[in-house]
Amino acid sequence: MGSKLKVAGLVSIGAVAGALATMQLQAFARGALGPLPLEELQQLAQVFGIVKQEYVEPVDEKKLISDAIGGMVQGLDPHSQYFDKKSFKEFREGTSGRFVGVGIEIGMEDGLVKVVSPIEGSPAFRAGLKAGDLITKIDDTAVKGLSMDQAVKRMRGEPNTKVSLQIFRKAESRTFPVTITREEIRVQSVRGKVIEPGYAWLRVSQFQDRTVEDFVRKVEEVYKADPNLKGLVLDLRNDPGGLLEGAVAISAAFLPSDAVVVTTNGQLPDSKATFKAAPENYLRRGGSDPLRRLPEALKKVPLVVLVNEGSASASEIVAGALQDHKRATVMGAQTFGKGSVQTVRQLTADTALKITTARYYTPSGRSIQARGIVPDVLLDETADGNVFAALRMREADLEKHLSTADEKKDEAREKAREEARKKLEEQMAKNQGTPKPLPEFGSAEDFPLVQALNQLKGKPVMASKTAVIERKAEAATN
Repeated sequence: MGSKLKVAGLVSIGAVAGALATMQLQAFARGALGPLPLEELQQLAQVFGIVKQEYVEPVDEKKLISDAIGGMVQGLDPHSQYFDKKSFKEFREGTSGRFVGVGIEIGMEDGLVKVVSPIEGSPAFRAGLKAGDLITKIDDTAVKGLSMDQAVKRMRGEPNTKVSLQIFRKAESRTFPVTITREEIRVQSVRGKVIEPGYAWLRVSQFQDRTVEDFVRKVEEVYKADPNLKGLVLDLRNDPGGLLEGAVAISAAFLPSDAVVVTTNGQLPDSKATFKAAPENYLRRGGSDPLRRLPEALKKVPLVVLVNEGSASASEIVAGALQDHKRATVMGAQTFGKGSVQTVRQLTADTALKITTARYYTPSGRSIQARGIVPDVLLDETADGNVFAALRMREADLEKHLSTADEKKDEAREKAREEARKKLEEQMAKNQGTPKPLPEFGSAEDFPLVQALNQLKGKPVMASKTAVIERKAEAATN
């Protein structure tokens, strides 16, 4: 049982969909509320009174009310959420791409935190941390046994406070301590490089406030390095989503201004909308259009979009739009399937409600809710097949997800997942450790990226022989 929990923790990283949210800070008009169910409200008050008076220990009234609100929203779907002071702060950090910490992109290797890349200019960068370094201890706490989230929380903190890290550098076979002063970090959500003459790779890891500006800057760098690009790979693997306007803008970078990117439909009139690849659909009030700086060649350069089971929400909007308009070849694995829009309503200065307000549809009218985007070419994770794919969660696996009219329990997927889990556990027991981690995205060993480049060059592609389309996407009926 312990090994099963270990595996579940290992494979869930990067698979949980991020919020596709637009911030709406105005309060609801009181007149918008209809008649209230008085009998049920009286029952709620009665339960509140009983708990307050009879529970074994004194309880905080404000916490009771906060928990009641959280429970009410949690029962709706996996993506609606009540934000208390702490969680609202964390949510804003996630969408802004800013937080207080040491400034490293991390992964896990052999139960330790691995430095994937120090963020340029960050305290970790200045302290000399390098890609591949392993963090074995954070202050006085051993990293072995901590989850990635637990390790991240220990490294984050207040500005100008210090954190001590024990580093093992495999390349030099030495361990050494380093003390770093935390400061505000701005995450770069876009990476990119010219891989070889004529071909470039751009990776969007999340759709945050600064993603569009970062994307434009990175495209400018790529075209400066090689003005005669013959092909481009847009990598959206493990991109959990984020801000809707960011998805519209990235799509607009490759599409004509009159092209539909996504449509939404919900109960409120404001939730019924069509977003096109035009500035008014992705610019915030008073902002200038950063896409004007992009080279014209970007609209026509041959394009491959890489996706996998961790591509969700906003990244699925981009992949679906470019696929429907036949602007790109989508390659990889069937995506997460989060086809709903969340709106954030601020309640007080420190609390808010994130609530699902609409479903979204690709330009051709496809709903990807609980189905995902099906690639034009299915790929395995490695040349030897898939390692973790069958274990990864998708929208349809989440409890209380928005279901589709014809949805049925996928027994074949459940069976495949159980078989994959047993095989992985056997491998872990035999090797007394975790399986070899997948190569870093963008590296020379990145198998799907190599296949994407082959597609752009017109060379043979090693398409998956075992992957199957698990849930077919269908046209919207409403």
